[in-house]
Amino acid sequence: MTAIRTLIVDDEPLARRGMELRLSRHADIAIVGQAGNGREALQAIPTLRPQLMFLDVQMPGIDGLQLLRQLPVSQMPLTIFVTAYDRHAIAAFEANALDYLLKPVEDHRLDGALQRARERIAASRKETHHARLLGLIASLPAAQQRQWQAVIDGDDIGVDRTLTFRDGHRLLRIEVDAIRWIDAAGDYMCIHTDAANHIVRGTMREFEQRLAAWNFVRIHRSTIVHPRWIRELRPHVNGEYFVILDSGHALKLSRGYRAQLRKLM
Repeated sequence: MTAIRTLIVDDEPLARRGMELRLSRHADIAIVGQAGNGREALQAIPTLRPQLMFLDVQMPGIDGLQLLRQLPVSQMPLTIFVTAYDRHAIAAFEANALDYLLKPVEDHRLDGALQRARERIAASRKETHHARLLGLIASLPAAQQRQWQAVIDGDDIGVDRTLTFRDGHRLLRIEVDAIRWIDAAGDYMCIHTDAANHIVRGTMREFEQRLAAWNFVRIHRSTIVHPRWIRELRPHVNGEYFVILDSGHALKLSRGYRAQLRKLM
């Protein structure tokens, strides 16, 4: 069993100690460090390389949400917010938090959050192995590339349900069924899956066209999602809504895209 490298970030020493004791019940959780505020966490994460982070929202200086905004995507661990205030829930899920635990943390909620973390990390390891294999194939002569790609895609099994993206000097293939939503950031697109987030170059129009065959729908000028993951529409302001996914993530639905979503749902 490979231990999950875990970082605890909270400005209250007793809260950090309490979480440390709770996590000691789980043999696969290895606490690699603790930080008393966001600035300490920013300095520690590149060295400690945690896979999982328990993060308080309200802290002096750099708070939990600001910490996530300042972290490079390549260093971003899976994040579970732990706080005494539920009013930050929407902002936490907009920041792609894995879960949101209220203090005092109940054991069954902690256990559930840890199980989701285990599943995400296991899926990420599998995807990383696949990506390395694709990188190796990309270095082969064209004829051999086609031969090995057919084996990986399972072309003799049925319809290919993967999309290929170029990520720098390597090819990245993602299962369509694993994509939850896609959002835009300038000239880049962030593809959100259960296992990981992938940053690739592209435009919303390009992705909208590529995903149309699988019934993905655009709900905002910078967001595309598949209706299968939607569990709730929560009213917001000025006729807008939050689209709540089964994972708990909240995505904004603009008025201009409501008719399209209603048609597909």
